[in-house]
Amino acid sequence: MGKTYERIDGRLRTFIEAQPLFFTATAPLSGDGTVNLSPKGLKGSFAILDELTLAYLDFAGSNAETIAHLRENGRITLMWCAFQGPPNIVRVHGHGEPVFRDDPRFKELLTHFPDIDPTPHGLRAIIVVTAELIRDTCGYAVPFMAYEEDRELHAKRFAREDDVSLNAYFQKKEHVAASLDGLPGLPLPLPPRSV
Repeated sequence: MGKTYERIDGRLRTFIEAQPLFFTATAPLSGDGTVNLSPKGLKGSFAILDELTLAYLDFAGSNAETIAHLRENGRITLMWCAFQGPPNIVRVHGHGEPVFRDDPRFKELLTHFPDIDPTPHGLRAIIVVTAELIRDTCGYAVPFMAYEEDRELHAKRFAREDDVSLNAYFQKKEHVAASLDGLPGLPLPLPPRSV
């Protein structure tokens, strides 16, 4: 039986922070637009800022569907599943915003991620989510799976990029400046980091 929560604290916060993987889901306003569902990982790239605000680092490598949808309408759902221990699924439905590198808030937001060096990952933005509905469900059908470790490939791939080459990479990559549906995605040229 599912339960609705007013805030992210206590046992709920402990559960979310213990998960090495979560999923994001977004969609454009257009009824025939492309729904996006993405897995997110890398230890230290997610943070709970307060009882209703969460954030994660948005790295190079994927398209920019989440960013494009958030820029258009802000709707986002985050989901965590218990792959070990008691079954559980937690969803946070809310409003998200990409905070780009040239935003005055960027530098302070980055301080909430002390356990990861974002430099080798091609940091594009910080996604900030304000929770509007927080629910859990049973998760009885979620299989047991073991987390071993983060893959090293992402950091190895993007560590060799600087802002100039990363910008060139984004400009050549399809569906970064615009989404699959043609919505504005990542601002290019890549914004410099705010001071």
